[in-house]
Amino acid sequence: MTTKLDAVRALAAGETGLATVAIARTDGTVQASVVNAGLLDDPVSGRPSVAFVAVGGARKLGLLRERGNATVVFRRGWNWAAIQGPARLIGPDDPDPGFDPAGLPGLLRDIFTAAGGTHDDWDTYDRVMAEERRCAVFVEASRISGPA
Repeated sequence: MTTKLDAVRALAAGETGLATVAIARTDGTVQASVVNAGLLDDPVSGRPSVAFVAVGGARKLGLLRERGNATVVFRRGWNWAAIQGPARLIGPDDPDPGFDPAGLPGLLRDIFTAAGGTHDDWDTYDRVMAEERRCAVFVEASRISGPA
């Protein structure tokens, strides 16, 4: 699995963290959106995961609460990889008993930088994330498919 994760990490970096997240709706259709994501171990389980940040109230968060699983796809040219697995939400509307809520600002920063982001003013970043009730999403790399 480490070799596959290294290939996914390189693929994500080559596309500056842009990925598509897909979540099944209850009617069997799929909701898909583009996110900035990176590989980061789940802070509660320690398992390898793809992490991204979602704005509070986003439909994808509601679907993740209902369905509990997601697929995240990174692609660059003809090379791609899909990571599938259970999702963990950690945020102001999704407290996790295994995570201290005081660590949320640092966690959101870690996800942002894992996705290739940089910032000149972390205080402003933290304030905006809190105002928007941003949520950390971790999709465990239970299954990796694709040629990456």
